[in-house]
Amino acid sequence: MSIRLLAKDLYRLQQEVAKLEKELADATLDQHEKLQARLRAARIERDRLRSALDGQKDSPAKPRH
Repeated sequence: MSIRLLAKDLYRLQQEVAKLEKELADATLDQHEKLQARLRAARIERDRLRSALDGQKDSPAKPRH
């Protein structure tokens, strides 16, 4: 996957995490468990993509022939 696509997905997930954090802050107690599960999953995916993007940026460029 290209760096550009990883960065776009990472941005989308960062926005999703921020949205879920706001929803959780405004949620009723009944909604907390469901929102916490969604937030946990979004954070895991965001962190996975961040690691992949960092790995892509740190790896040496492939030589072109």
